[in-house]
Amino acid sequence: MPIRLALKVDVDTDRGTRIGVPNLAADCREFGAPACFLFSLGPDQTGRAITRVFRPGFFGKVSRTNVVGLYGIRTLLNGTLLPAPHIGRRNAGVMRAVRDAGFEVGIHSHNHYRWQDYVQRMPLEAVRAEFAAARAEFRRIFGSEALTAGAAGWQSNERSREVYDEANLLYASDTRGGPAFFPRIGERVFRTLEIPSTLPTFDELMGRPEFPDGRIVPHFLGLLRDDIPNVFTLHAEIEGMGRRALFRELLAACRKAGVEFIRMDALARENLRDPGAVPVCDQVQAEIDGRSGLVAAAAR
Repeated sequence: MPIRLALKVDVDTDRGTRIGVPNLAADCREFGAPACFLFSLGPDQTGRAITRVFRPGFFGKVSRTNVVGLYGIRTLLNGTLLPAPHIGRRNAGVMRAVRDAGFEVGIHSHNHYRWQDYVQRMPLEAVRAEFAAARAEFRRIFGSEALTAGAAGWQSNERSREVYDEANLLYASDTRGGPAFFPRIGERVFRTLEIPSTLPTFDELMGRPEFPDGRIVPHFLGLLRDDIPNVFTLHAEIEGMGRRALFRELLAACRKAGVEFIRMDALARENLRDPGAVPVCDQVQAEIDGRSGLVAAAAR
């Protein structure tokens, strides 16, 4: 069975949308790689994420990944010393160009900072309102409903799952782990198919002594499996900007190795041809090597 790889692009910021997204779209077109672009659609309040400095491991990650160099000073002040630019209103043309080029598009968040930092404490009505705002902005930009979403910071719970089900999404990609599944939280099984990210992100490896740049691409190739589709989450602000050359190196290496790229929505439809064969798994919060805090994952 050929090795298959799906690319999911998380777009967190105004600058990432404006600069990183067109770069990634161009690189993916060049290498014949489809990708799903998940957009943050509301205010860019990235600067407020400085509060995460109190989380275990966050300061170490910031130090080794050169966050200032990747994101830029302007972005790191958004929502604090500088006004928060509204990503959807400023970049609708960029987003539509990606869709028009044949790429899949979906929702990452309305307010990335608010979802990643607060969704675990939000009541259902607040989660519903936050996702409704993202859906409304998506409809304004694209003229249609979003069919997919991938949560900011892989932050997911029973309330966000309920909101996804209400939106009748084709699938979601909120977790880390293995094959696709239907999530169960407590006693409730949710009907929106979940397709996890199976591979580490660049920023989980960058700057670690065991992973100099020259080892990252070979390490990724060594992680690719032929028994399940592989899903790689990349970021417009990293692979589309500061580490663009490294991402292009990965694309070239995959092409040389005969890796078959697959669309995320095609992967979802493939699983949904026989929903009874899709496993139900408990969704839990777990630690990921190289990432601060807890993220959603399947307990297998």
